[in-house]
Amino acid sequence: MSGMRFQTSQSMKMGQHMKLAPRMIQSMEILQLSLGALEERIEEELESNVTLETFDGASPSGPDDRAKESEGPAPEKIPDVGDSDGATEGDFARLDDMESSYSEAFENEYSAARATRSELEYTPKHSASHFAGQRDGKMDAMANTAAPGASLLEQLSDQWRLADVPEDICTFGGLIIDSLDPDGYLRTDLETIADHAPEGANQPTVEQLTQALMIMQHVLEPAGVAARTVTECLLLQLDAMEQEQGAKSLADVRLLITDHLDDLTHNRLPKVAAKSGLTMDQIRDAMEWMGRLSLAPGRQLVNETPQIIVPDAIVEYDEENDRYIASMIDGRVPSLRINPAYSAMSKDRGVEKKTRDFIKTNLSNANWLIDALNQRRQTLQRVLGVVLTAQREFFDFGPSALKPLPMTRVADQLGVHVATISRAVSGKHLQTPQGIIPLRKFFSGGAQTDSGEDVSWAAIKARLQEIVDSEDKAKPLSDDSLVEKLKERGIEIARRTVAKYRAQLGIPAARLRKQH
Repeated sequence: MSGMRFQTSQSMKMGQHMKLAPRMIQSMEILQLSLGALEERIEEELESNVTLETFDGASPSGPDDRAKESEGPAPEKIPDVGDSDGATEGDFARLDDMESSYSEAFENEYSAARATRSELEYTPKHSASHFAGQRDGKMDAMANTAAPGASLLEQLSDQWRLADVPEDICTFGGLIIDSLDPDGYLRTDLETIADHAPEGANQPTVEQLTQALMIMQHVLEPAGVAARTVTECLLLQLDAMEQEQGAKSLADVRLLITDHLDDLTHNRLPKVAAKSGLTMDQIRDAMEWMGRLSLAPGRQLVNETPQIIVPDAIVEYDEENDRYIASMIDGRVPSLRINPAYSAMSKDRGVEKKTRDFIKTNLSNANWLIDALNQRRQTLQRVLGVVLTAQREFFDFGPSALKPLPMTRVADQLGVHVATISRAVSGKHLQTPQGIIPLRKFFSGGAQTDSGEDVSWAAIKARLQEIVDSEDKAKPLSDDSLVEKLKERGIEIARRTVAKYRAQLGIPAARLRKQH
């Protein structure tokens, strides 16, 4: 063991570590929520926090009024950034402080500052009719929402159980139904289904599965379900149509589906005419019939619930002052405050300490939520002010008039971090004279035209769409021609950029847009 030495040493290492306090994270999350998600979040807090309550927006006179007075009312209309008052500036700056300061000391200092204030209130700008005995719009929406429908597999299974087939065939058909994709296709080969069937006395063979599939394809509705290919799917639907039409034959349609589907898909109609012997009029008539067929029959049984978009603000034109103003739409969000009884209990020494600690924790959570809600509204108001000023021409003329508006520029203008702007616009929508528009759409880079005009990428896409919509469909414009057309309008971008924008807009290539 001789010669072995133990050495100790000390060293210093400098580094920066970012640590987000839980309260900061909560404020950021509240800022990022859409109006619909915000309603759900508030409902959850009301259910879990006994110290938080709703009220009708008019606080009774008394000590609690100091809280409402200290926060200052938020402006209901937002014509431009300059209309924000001192209180809004201070609250908005505090939000940015929360974003840029990540030390534990901030948490302690902020909590101490909050301890000197009365409990806060959150009062959205409700319309006059909100508390005038009118029905609760949220409850009406919930009552009128249809219950979730049965899934595709559930509906097909119900149909199959009612089919007049032997019991073993019914069982094998169930294995096939379980293998269908959302479009109603059987993408899995029968050998694989047979190999992976549950072990038991009645193991299916490929022949038995094939028999079940053939019956299933002519029993299940809508026609085309359980097809293995697009061609088979279309032909099954065509069989059903011919039965409904009686003696009328759809031979031309069947010929195109069976032998010329690839050429039809690529809009090679002259080639189809040469190979099939059909005239162009016959091909067009057959394609019209094909338009009644579905490439995804399974989707017909499942009504996908459309996403309901609730705008966070409405933009309207003020004729008297020739400007646009934005009104926050938060009348659906309840007014919140601290329950006075629980506030008093938290200070009553006669109440058991364990109970007081529980109440104090909930009071702290409630105050943080109310503060975050107020900051969210004030942040949105100031961001909307920038949008109204910078994008005036959009509200007048539409998407082709959008201007470049990088988030970094807005952040510099408001004196906040760009992450604050990103969170503020995330998931938010505006109701405007041009329709309901995602707030994020107003923020993008762009290019400059030959005349020096700034044009956003979204505006360039809109102008590209206009050019395609007005082209001669017998001679659709190639990507190179689209580049030239944009150049004529003062916009010079590369051909690959045009191809990318065309794809993003869902515009097919020129050969697929051609009408013969």
